Amino acid sequence: MKIISFNVNGIRAALKKGLLEWIIETDATIICLQEIKLFETELVEDLFTELGFHCYWMPAQKKGYSGVAILTKVKPNNVEYGLGIELFDNEGRVISAVFDSFRLICAYFPSGTTGDIRQDIKMQYLDSFYQYIEKLANEGEKLVICGDVNICHEAIDIHNPKSNKNSSGFLPEEREWVTKFLGSGYVDTFRHLNNEPHNYTWWSYRAGARGKNLGWRIDYFFTSKSLLEKIAAAEIHPDVIMSDHCPISLELKV
Repeated sequence: MKIISFNVNGIRAALKKGLLEWIIETDATIICLQEIKLFETELVEDLFTELGFHCYWMPAQKKGYSGVAILTKVKPNNVEYGLGIELFDNEGRVISAVFDSFRLICAYFPSGTTGDIRQDIKMQYLDSFYQYIEKLANEGEKLVICGDVNICHEAIDIHNPKSNKNSSGFLPEEREWVTKFLGSGYVDTFRHLNNEPHNYTWWSYRAGARGKNLGWRIDYFFTSKSLLEKIAAAEIHPDVIMSDHCPISLELKV
């Protein structure tokens, strides 16, 4: 089973840049999208249902902002929307789908780059998301978690760790959260298979950062450790240029 995760930075913009054609080429079973920036999802749904996808959307209440989606060729047993916290659910931050052998969670973590208020909200989200995951794990669920986490975990995950040490997305408390999360029973699937530097998933639009590969790895596939033997491949696709992010993929033996 091949699963794609992609922060499209506006689904309609990505469609104009070839998103649909690329999805056909990948032959993925499941597509997880973040930052769809579309409340009226019926405007694009037919494009995906014609390809055989069941579509599940969690748009933000604010038009042109945030939002997540799961598009899947295998119909899930159940789909759940949100964390049950109004602030985050209104921003369309989490959607999950339950399949026979695992629960898939597609998440778009808040950014703290616009100031202290949003950074505080980001830290609140990290606490709430951790509690959400812990509850599911305690109920015995095997989890696949993907999306834009808006955090680089280690120095290898960012092009200039020294100059960014005080930047949101690479703050010590954010990185410590990822360490704590992984320590509670999860695997960073890309790093499980690849320890090479200069592998990034997001680049600033400024100063030709993408062409110079001055990026950040902030998009992830995590799995419960109980799924470790099922991981067949975990890749980053930097040559796909439709957003300031690139897609990432996970292949599971099911």
